Amino acid sequence: MKYILFLLLSSIFFSCDNIQNQGQGETSQAKPVSESQKIVDKAREVHGSALVAQADITFNFRERAYKSLRDGGAFQYERIFNDSVDNKVRDILNNDGFIREVNAEKVTLLQEKEKAYANSVNSVLYFALLPYNLNDEAVNKKYLGTGTIKGENYHKIKITFGRENGGKDFEDEFVYFFHTEKNTMDYLAYNYLTDGGGARFREAYNQREISGILFSDFINYGPVDESRRDVENFDKLFEEGQLKELSRIDSEDVKVVLKSTDKSM
Repeated sequence: MKYILFLLLSSIFFSCDNIQNQGQGETSQAKPVSESQKIVDKAREVHGSALVAQADITFNFRERAYKSLRDGGAFQYERIFNDSVDNKVRDILNNDGFIREVNAEKVTLLQEKEKAYANSVNSVLYFALLPYNLNDEAVNKKYLGTGTIKGENYHKIKITFGRENGGKDFEDEFVYFFHTEKNTMDYLAYNYLTDGGGARFREAYNQREISGILFSDFINYGPVDESRRDVENFDKLFEEGQLKELSRIDSEDVKVVLKSTDKSM
């Protein structure tokens, strides 16, 4: 595992088999809206998630450039970087699947490599745009009540994934913490099974609004006792000083172009 975020989360959520299901991140509600759904919807509103569906977003993360190009249900994610011998690599993930270009020429990849690269691109963009995707088809939401972190109250929402459309890591579980008054997503915890498994907790900082969309950087923590996987209680571990900082997850030079207004910042 080279990086806490980039590789640990590289295959979470969506395999290439279900990329087509990402769409706008919206689902219809045929049954009464649950408390957890109301909380997520409020957070998406505060974070400007509706704008993400009609925006071109670019940023840099650990010396690589990322792009999210969306127009309603059509999307394209890109990752651009120079490899160790200074070849220009461009990874492209869209509704049709994944391709890699090296020096502007498409290269043939083994299926295992193709899925790994697609998942790693998707992972970085997925988390950078949260809570945009929390209404995706495979998402199951459960309200866990409230918790207190640094003197502030938070709604706790557990997210799991259905086997169908949930990707190969559908058994992973997440807990999101939404401020009870501001409705912002300030913390999240996750229990993952890839690479031997483990659990992490993230704290948002440097929250800033760009063209109506709220972006955050994160401090990434792990439990002092690495056997701890009960992410529903990680807010308590954080308050008790039982989590240690592992890395910083910073999105740099974020730019947004809204297609509806052609407004950029």
